[in-house]
Amino acid sequence: MKTTSDLHVRSTTPLIAPRDLKTELPMSEAATEIVYQSREIIKRILQGDDPRLMVVVGPCSIHDQNAAVDYAKRLKTLADRVNDRLLLMMRVYFEKPRTTVGWKGLINDPWLDDSFDMGEGLRIARRLLLSIAELGLPTATEMLEPVTPQYIADVTSWAAIGARTAESPTHRQMASGLSMPVGIKNGTDGEIVTAIDALVASRCAQSFLGIDPAGHTCVVHTTGNPWGHLILRGGRGGPNYAPEQVVQAAAMLAERGLSQGLMVDCSHANSNKDYRRQAEVWNNVLAQRLDGNRAIIGMMLESNLHAGAQKLTDPAKLEYGVSITDGCIGWDETESLIMSGYEKLAGVPALV
Repeated sequence: MKTTSDLHVRSTTPLIAPRDLKTELPMSEAATEIVYQSREIIKRILQGDDPRLMVVVGPCSIHDQNAAVDYAKRLKTLADRVNDRLLLMMRVYFEKPRTTVGWKGLINDPWLDDSFDMGEGLRIARRLLLSIAELGLPTATEMLEPVTPQYIADVTSWAAIGARTAESPTHRQMASGLSMPVGIKNGTDGEIVTAIDALVASRCAQSFLGIDPAGHTCVVHTTGNPWGHLILRGGRGGPNYAPEQVVQAAAMLAERGLSQGLMVDCSHANSNKDYRRQAEVWNNVLAQRLDGNRAIIGMMLESNLHAGAQKLTDPAKLEYGVSITDGCIGWDETESLIMSGYEKLAGVPALV
C-alpha cells in the first residue's frame, strides 16, 4: 500500500516535557530574585525611569559550558563595579539561525558532532542559565525555536528576536507571550519597518499553536507583550547607527505609538561583520547618548574570553574561550570598553 506521510522523515525522538525538566532543574530563590529584579530594571529603563544603559555582552554563541561560567564570573565582577550606570547582562545564546547550513547551537547539537542530542542540549542550557543567575548576573538570549521558551524562559531576563526571524508571524506571536522584555532586530536588509511591524504585532493578544508545560500540543493564548523594543543592527546596505539614522528610527517608532527607546548592536552589519570594529560603534553610540539622545537605552557587544573565531572541525582540538561562530572581541578589550563607558557616563545621574 502506498504511503503519503513522513516521506522525508528519518526518525523522531521524544523530548522531556518542560514541566519535568523544571522539576529536575528547579530555580532557586536567588535565581528567581535576580531574574525578577533585572526584568523590572529593564522595564524602568525602557520607560525612561532608570538612567542606566543596558549592555548585552557575551559570546556570539555558547559551545563550552566551562568557558561560559568562566566568562560569567568575570562579567559578574565587572557588573558590580559599574552597576550604578550600566546594567550588564550576559549574552547566553544557545540557538543559531542559519541562512543555509551550519552548527545550529548548543541546544540543537550540544556535543558539536551532529548527534543532535537536543534533550541533553535543553538540560545543559537550563543548567547553565541557572548557574549564571545564581551568580547574580542577568542573562539574555535569542528565542528561535517556538518550543524553547517553555524550557528556559523563566531563567532569562531579556530575549531577542533576530534579524532573520523578525518578519516571521510565528516569532511575532511567540514574542507576544514571552514573560520578559524583548528586543527585535531590523531585518538583514536593514529595513526598520520589518521590526516595527513585529513590535506592533507582539504587543497584541495572539493565539497560536505551541506546547504546554506537559509537552502537549496546544493553542497558546497570549495577552501581548508591552515591553518590546527595537534593535538596530545594520543591514546589507551598511550600518544604521549614525545619529541621523537613530533619530529617524526613534521618529518612526513614535509615529506607530511605540516606545522610542532602542538598542544598537555593535556587531553584525553595524561593524561590517568585522568584530574588531565593534569599538568604533560602541564609542560612536556612547557619544550620541552623552550628547543627549535618550532614545538610546542600550548596546550589544559580541565578546568572549579570547578574541577572534575558529572553525568547528575536531571538537577535541578547539581553543578554549574562542568563538566557533561570529568573531568576538576578547575579555581585555571588553573590560576596557565597558569601564571607559562607565567613566564617560559619570555625568548621568547615578541611582540612589
